[in-house]
Amino acid sequence: MTNVPELFGSLVFNDKVMRERLPKETYAALKKTVDKGTALDPALANTIAAVMKDWAIEHGATHYTHWFQPMTGITAEKHDSFISPVSDGTVIMNFSGKELIHGEPDASSFPSGGLRSTFEARGYTAWDPCSYAFIKDGALCIPTAFISYSGQVLDKKTPLIRSMKAINAQALRVLHAIGNTDVSRVIPTVGPEQEYFLIDKELWKKRKDLIFTGRTLFGARPPKGQELEDHYFGNIRPRVIAYMDDLDRELWKFGILAKTRHNEVAPAQHELAPIFTTLNIATDHNQLTMEVMKKVADRHGLVCLLHEKPFAGVNGSGKHNNWSISTDTGENLLNPGKTPETNMRFLLFLSAVIKAVDLHQDLLRLSVASAGNDHRLGANEAPPAIISVFLGNELTGILESMQSGTAYRGKKGNRMQVAESIPEFMSDTTDRNRTSPFAFTGNKFEFRSLGSSVNIACPNVMLNTAVADVLSEYANVLENSKDAEKDMRKLITDTYAVHKRIVFNGNNYSDEWVEEAQKRGLLNLKTTAEALPYYSREENLALFARHNVYTGEEIKAREEILLENYCKVINIEALTMIDMAGKQILPACISYMKTLADTISAKSALGLESFAETELLLRVNALTQTAYKTNTQLSDAAVKVKNAENLQKQAAAYHNVVFAAMQELRAACDELETLVPESVWPLPTYADLLFSV
Repeated sequence: MTNVPELFGSLVFNDKVMRERLPKETYAALKKTVDKGTALDPALANTIAAVMKDWAIEHGATHYTHWFQPMTGITAEKHDSFISPVSDGTVIMNFSGKELIHGEPDASSFPSGGLRSTFEARGYTAWDPCSYAFIKDGALCIPTAFISYSGQVLDKKTPLIRSMKAINAQALRVLHAIGNTDVSRVIPTVGPEQEYFLIDKELWKKRKDLIFTGRTLFGARPPKGQELEDHYFGNIRPRVIAYMDDLDRELWKFGILAKTRHNEVAPAQHELAPIFTTLNIATDHNQLTMEVMKKVADRHGLVCLLHEKPFAGVNGSGKHNNWSISTDTGENLLNPGKTPETNMRFLLFLSAVIKAVDLHQDLLRLSVASAGNDHRLGANEAPPAIISVFLGNELTGILESMQSGTAYRGKKGNRMQVAESIPEFMSDTTDRNRTSPFAFTGNKFEFRSLGSSVNIACPNVMLNTAVADVLSEYANVLENSKDAEKDMRKLITDTYAVHKRIVFNGNNYSDEWVEEAQKRGLLNLKTTAEALPYYSREENLALFARHNVYTGEEIKAREEILLENYCKVINIEALTMIDMAGKQILPACISYMKTLADTISAKSALGLESFAETELLLRVNALTQTAYKTNTQLSDAAVKVKNAENLQKQAAAYHNVVFAAMQELRAACDELETLVPESVWPLPTYADLLFSV
């Protein structure tokens, strides 16, 4: 039996290890850096590096790497061994403070969005001491930031750290102004729920679309999908539970707080949810989680799919970002307490979030924009592309009563007892809303629009920075206040009056909401191509500059990188479809038509009728001709859009022209799949993929 407390964090150079191994003065200085965000004395680096190296070698490590998160969307690492030569031809194991603090990977092959020329290769990684080092694949992994030779941001960690600093600074100003002077640090926390699919590896090998794009580009619906609602929270199959057990153990070794596992709505779909932790660490952990999920799946003869929409016709996969802000004194600033109507501090921070989301809908929307997530948002399985806030009846009622100047008369929870033998419990004062993109869920906000493969850094950078900006405005008022209670109440009521349009507690899937949102003036950016250009609006450039999160150049570079990535993804999908249709599907259909024609000829020679074969041949022939034509049109379109004069127009063309042609080709091929025998059809079907594990 696994001893979980012993296993947990066994591959992590965590606080327990540092406390036991580092000299007291060194540990105290490093602890201050981690807890207070103060700069670490570089003179201590050699001591920390030596201890870290000894610990890593004891755990089987032979190499070290600066582990960073470039704009590719995945992590990157370059391994160097600990060996250092000596004069007698032998080696010693060595690791210096300089090697711990600073690295120099080649930056020329990572996305830069035009920040530097291709021939300018130098880039730097810098140790993030607030995120624990760990051992993976025999290497000591040191979480780091990644910047260019000229100091510009090339990664996702650096702006995240800057945004955490921004919200800390402004939240402290507010707290100190209202008398909470014991607080010295405010920390955003996140628990990202991770959805994923598991399919058989041997079947995956037979699907070029899954190999090259992570999703099925062709596939007719099986007789059974998710309509019986029998998979969600259902009994977990033996092969899957074995995978989940193995996954939990691997994640626990890395100190990842994997807590909940269950079947999700779609067949072959599952979810893993961790306990929340400090945002910086949660981001690193989620990147590591996605990597480990794939590795563990491989050794179980499975493939873990993290694409937002691997299969048409069933739910796609998201990643719910449970965000809150806490103090170093242990208080959650978004905890309403037992009487939220009198908790002015909670209502103040709540109203700051409401205003931030309303003012910066565009940033939240574009932070979750991707080619994969475009298939999911607004598909009655995930939140719509329209950003809105769900508060629930209780909090909405409290804010409405404050605005109108009347006493809040809301009801409390009811006692619930379903049978005499079952203990009673109190119901919550507000239901949940699974259709909302940004929902308050008790003591946190759940940003539900994230796609399953996204790095959570970007959405949280937007959220932190937007909230920090509003808190800065609040602090300007409260720091000069003569009656903090009165001014807090005024800030809350004024904010709600102006920004209540963003609050919606109803069904976000309904057509009525789309119409209502338009009347309220809310954005409805349906695609990535529409959303990304909002990145470089003047208001957004000014916002990030105010809080030193991004420079204008860095913002424009990110917009270019993401637009280019969108175009490349659609292009790869188009080329994969062209290849599969031309080399697999069309030849199979032609072969089947020959079989039908031969049968018709043989029956005719015997004087037999061949009505069924003739009708089937005509249908298959018509669809095959359509598939051939649309495949040719798709090929032409894929070439043509590359000539667009800029990335914005190219991205729009990829959506409007190339993706539209892809849909036409798929429609013809999916119908052919329903007519061609399984023995002839060249691809594993949805029935095979979704129900074989």
